[in-house]
Amino acid sequence: MTVTQDLSIISLIAEASILVQLVMALLAGLSVMSWYWIFRKRFQIRQARIATDNFERDFWSGGDLNKLYDSASRGQAEGMERIFEAGYREFTKLRAKGHDHGATLDGARRAMRATYQREVDDLEAHLAFLASVGSVSPYIGLLGTVWGIMNSFRGLASVGSATLAQVAPGIAEALVATAIGLFAAIPAVVAYNRFAHDIDRVGIRFESFMEEFSNILQRNLR
Repeated sequence: MTVTQDLSIISLIAEASILVQLVMALLAGLSVMSWYWIFRKRFQIRQARIATDNFERDFWSGGDLNKLYDSASRGQAEGMERIFEAGYREFTKLRAKGHDHGATLDGARRAMRATYQREVDDLEAHLAFLASVGSVSPYIGLLGTVWGIMNSFRGLASVGSATLAQVAPGIAEALVATAIGLFAAIPAVVAYNRFAHDIDRVGIRFESFMEEFSNILQRNLR
């Protein structure tokens, strides 16, 4: 009479060695954290695009710069609007102090550049974590797989003749670690590449606005 072994995923995880279970738990934790940041970053980048679209519409509609600045300084400015606020605040402050045109324009540009860097850094926050999960998770899973297979073959050392039924459960539970590693890595890599592309496009829009707004400020100095 042959005994059929349960090869379900749950039973394979429950019967795995302690080290393999720790590897699986670590990978599961990394997967949960990466999915958390995937949803957070997706929402954040989407909000940044919407805020940029809205501000560009208001800015290029021909509205008064002072009114736009008052609105930005009173509300919760973000992204391009915050860049505009920083540049226009520095511009008006330096012009009121009687600085020459070159120093006034350079000061406004530096203020916009500093704010631009902070905005882009905020958008890029935690992208490095997704990149690390995507690159490291398969190797962590492979560690669990190698250890599990080593345990399987060590267990067969005392057996006179090894059969597939004896080898299969140990190898299967070891391969689960690789599967979990890939499950953690693939979404993180895809999300990282997508978010990096989206942030680059938002950053290009910020830089284009800074150049165009600098030209407007230069004309106002004449």
